[in-house]
Amino acid sequence: MRRTAPRSAPARLTFAVAAIAASVLALTACGSTGSTTADGKTEITLSMQNPDVKTADPATWAIIQAFEKENPAITVTVSGEAVAEHLQKLSIAAQSDTLPDIFWVYKSTAEEMEKAGLLLDLAPVLDELKLRDSFPTSTISNFSAGDVIYGVPYQGLLTGLWVNKKILADNGVEMPTTFDELLSAAKQLESNGITTISNGANQSSFSVWSFLTDLDRYGFDAKVDGLLDGSEKYSNADFLRLYQHIDELRKAGAFPANVSTQTYQQAVEQFTSGKAAMLDAGVWASSAIQDSSVAPDIAFWQGPQFDDGVGEQNIIMNVASAPFAIDHKVADDKKKFDAVKKFLAFYYSDDAQQILVDNGQPPVTTYAPQVDAEKQSALKAALDAATAAGVTSPESQPDLLVPTPVANAMYDSIYGVIQGQLTPETALDLVQKALDSNK
Repeated sequence: MRRTAPRSAPARLTFAVAAIAASVLALTACGSTGSTTADGKTEITLSMQNPDVKTADPATWAIIQAFEKENPAITVTVSGEAVAEHLQKLSIAAQSDTLPDIFWVYKSTAEEMEKAGLLLDLAPVLDELKLRDSFPTSTISNFSAGDVIYGVPYQGLLTGLWVNKKILADNGVEMPTTFDELLSAAKQLESNGITTISNGANQSSFSVWSFLTDLDRYGFDAKVDGLLDGSEKYSNADFLRLYQHIDELRKAGAFPANVSTQTYQQAVEQFTSGKAAMLDAGVWASSAIQDSSVAPDIAFWQGPQFDDGVGEQNIIMNVASAPFAIDHKVADDKKKFDAVKKFLAFYYSDDAQQILVDNGQPPVTTYAPQVDAEKQSALKAALDAATAAGVTSPESQPDLLVPTPVANAMYDSIYGVIQGQLTPETALDLVQKALDSNK
């Protein structure tokens, strides 16, 4: 397999990691190991961004169970932590070249690992398995560096605003299309004591998906290379206008009064209990919505278009989320390598993609899913919005294109304005400082 750097490269990695011996030992234990378990099965390790994959990510868990049933000679050992801890552990593992066999990782971190020669080049694997044509072209290009493919899609990232149409109708509010209409709706709903957009900043500062899409409505995609090389500033006039609009929503009472203390899960519960008109989330919330009393009244909205925006406005965020990557040492163990290839072949098969759909997730391949219009009406609403006439999607969500500290600063900047803790100007400066620190 082609590697992009010698194996000594891990020592030169620039990941910011905590020098905690216990963490190093813990990760060494979950990295690539011998390929055979005590009962004679071939083992592959899968490291995820959830502490409890079985309950927090039932779609992935169901695929693993189905794979092991079809491949009884292979066992998949699953581990996981919350996102921040997971990424830190991966960074420590990268230093010692003890990465798990398969792992979820941010795109920007995967790119650094690929440059250091730590990842398996999946291009020949996808060709061997005849999977390359199963993915949208944008997915392949998004996880490629030259001819090297360093990642494959974990799940789809279809985000927007879930809308309770009954709440809007009961309050004399039309379904908005533009930001001005959304702002007007927020003022009307607030006057009736109703939260417009349910968000939760506590322990879930990343949950600002609709506003990340809005960044693309102000030219983020065209600016990102300049942001990373320093030729463009995050504190620019275009982004300032967006942050000022977020502040306008705050002043109009669009957000929960307890947004600072509310978690994402509590935000979902606020929406599913009929106490908010909209929910900032993605397709993964469809199952919870489907199981609630508001399910018959649900629409999925791509978000507002802006008269003072930059570039295409009729967009929806419908991209591959952070990828799966494979440790380069997998290729050195034939049994393990064969098992990993079988896992990839299964994960991207039509059967496994339907398992995703059955668990409220969109397929990540070009597979045309079977969706029950009655039992999965919420999921269908999201899928229909993503395929509506004239709607396009960026290639990636903005936070996946920048280093983790910058992404965290982006979340903090948006929530800082939503909570009234930051002005639009100081919010932009917060992100710019993070960019400057990561040069």
